[in-house]
Amino acid sequence: MVFSSIIFILYFLPVFLLLYYMAGSRYKNLVILIGSIFFYAWGAPRFIFVILGTTLVDFYLVRLMDEANVRRKKIALLCVSLLMNLGLLFYFKYSNFFIENVNLLLGGFGMKPVSWIKLALPIGISFYTFETLTYVIDVYRGVHKPLKNFWDYQLYIILFPKLIAGPIIRFHDIADQIYDRRAYETAEYRLRGLYRFFLGLAKKVIIANALGAHADQIFAMKPEEMSTVTAWAGALSYTFQIYFDFSGYSDMAIGLALMMGFRFPENFNNPYTAVSITDFWRRWHISLGSWMRNYLYIPLGGNKGTKARTYFNLWVVFLASGLWHGAAWGFIIWGAYHGLFLVLERAFLQKWLARIGKWSFIYTFFVVLIGWVFFRLEHLTPSLHYLARMFHWYPLADAWTPDAAFRAMTIVAAFFSFFTLTRFGQKLQDAVYFNGYTLKRHYAMTVVILLLCFISVAQITTSNFNPFIYFRF
Repeated sequence: MVFSSIIFILYFLPVFLLLYYMAGSRYKNLVILIGSIFFYAWGAPRFIFVILGTTLVDFYLVRLMDEANVRRKKIALLCVSLLMNLGLLFYFKYSNFFIENVNLLLGGFGMKPVSWIKLALPIGISFYTFETLTYVIDVYRGVHKPLKNFWDYQLYIILFPKLIAGPIIRFHDIADQIYDRRAYETAEYRLRGLYRFFLGLAKKVIIANALGAHADQIFAMKPEEMSTVTAWAGALSYTFQIYFDFSGYSDMAIGLALMMGFRFPENFNNPYTAVSITDFWRRWHISLGSWMRNYLYIPLGGNKGTKARTYFNLWVVFLASGLWHGAAWGFIIWGAYHGLFLVLERAFLQKWLARIGKWSFIYTFFVVLIGWVFFRLEHLTPSLHYLARMFHWYPLADAWTPDAAFRAMTIVAAFFSFFTLTRFGQKLQDAVYFNGYTLKRHYAMTVVILLLCFISVAQITTSNFNPFIYFRF
């Protein structure tokens, strides 16, 4: 079940909210827990037991680790937990990729391939694995004490607004809210959560889906069949699609959480207006960037060593980030590509970009757009063929022509990607997302939300095209 589905919008969400608001304060968490289990089991009934089982084992492992008086025992229990969680992630997400590459190597030596059953990927496994790791590591570091109640831990892991696609939330950022959300369980915040949900739904359904259909059509073409203009149109479509798809889903998650009194951290901050790739990664998938910094980059030494060591640490982090996104060489190359530009900016590019000022967002957008080609095609050879089409002039007449809908939606996507570069755009965003609401503003937002809700639901019911890019991560 995804947020942008009819079953969720018209059935699950209204029933869940009705039960949640009717429940007494002692039973609200129980309603969330049961709703979250049902939500996940609806789409992946076989894998719900993987989550429930691993969280049960982890809960008691962490308790034993915290109670251990001998450091060696603490480290041993930490390693058991890490190996279990990372082992499951590797088994489900990367074993197919590993076996495919082993067989390719064996084939090169004329040897028989290894037989292997293709594994299905549990929904959201990368997200909840990282959250499990934060809990285990933070208890080991002494950041917080382990929970005494297993169901509170289960609620943290399986909380449905963030379960499928984040944001990735550290336990100590949400611990107090699990026990007491009265400060935000008000009509004001429930309405603001509702607004945020339907704004995210509109970004996902109206903008991302429309451009995604064009991107799929173009990327399905053979490179020799497309013109240079078509190749650029496909890359641009996907660049906007993945942003509005994922940021829209994050908006929906933040809105759903707010309707229950939870405050989730922001996950996107207008990344295409970034003035460098370094700045881009402060704005794109912020929760993943924060996780990588706290649990990989800093433990590796961060920027405290030599320049060469700092560059090495950056490369490792972004290779890991690429691999986290998917089990294919295209994702690894995408991570290495971003790591390269981060190193170049640390070395010398940042000084030049600072002189250009805010207009250096053009450089950032261009670099990011090229990187999305590797991300979209997932393999090196087709990516290079596609890029060759983009950077060699092929004025061919092909099967794809930009229609009025594509041109209109590209303009809409560009506007909402870059409008905060202006003072008016920044004020508009702050008024909608962050500033307090007057009664007049509530009336205006209600009209806007009703219109967006009607258009979004109509779009979902009349179209079979409703992908979610990060659903498989």
